[in-house]
Amino acid sequence: QKSGADSLTIHLREDRRHINDEDLRKIKKNISIPVNLEMAPTLEMLEIALKHRPNYVCLVPEKRRELTTEGGLNIKKNYKVIKKIVKKLNFKKIRVSFFIEPNIKDIMLAKALGASCVELHTGKYCRLFLKNKSTTKVLSNIKKASIYAKKINLEVHAGHGLTYKSIKPLLKIKTISELN
Repeated sequence: QKSGADSLTIHLREDRRHINDEDLRKIKKNISIPVNLEMAPTLEMLEIALKHRPNYVCLVPEKRRELTTEGGLNIKKNYKVIKKIVKKLNFKKIRVSFFIEPNIKDIMLAKALGASCVELHTGKYCRLFLKNKSTTKVLSNIKKASIYAKKINLEVHAGHGLTYKSIKPLLKIKTISELN
């Protein structure tokens, strides 16, 4: 915040390996910039979000053994619980976004469930970029997904694995408003 950040994103994982509940409490108490809480779509995490009232919640997939998030949220598989979570967060005026793969089907589901934002997973693009392989098709998918999401009035973010070099082509996609 003192260095000029516009917001702070924190990921409260179920195993608490990044931060814990007390960290979340202290962060919310001691900063004035918006807090984006990344969390798994579980009822336990929902209760924590409702208690601490972050400005934003980004629903992300979470597997115990992964080092970092490995892909987008499977909305279809978790539809009923996600619907309940989004409804409660929206009722409390907490903006909800979904961390998803850049495809139209997931964007449509996110919109139908009441998300106001999507974050498109750029992991596949970044892996190809780092290996000096063609990124044309993946970038095209990200762009198409971004344009569609914006068209149906979803705010569009993108991120995962980005570097100062790999981010440059994504900066040309004008429908993406935030890169992480």
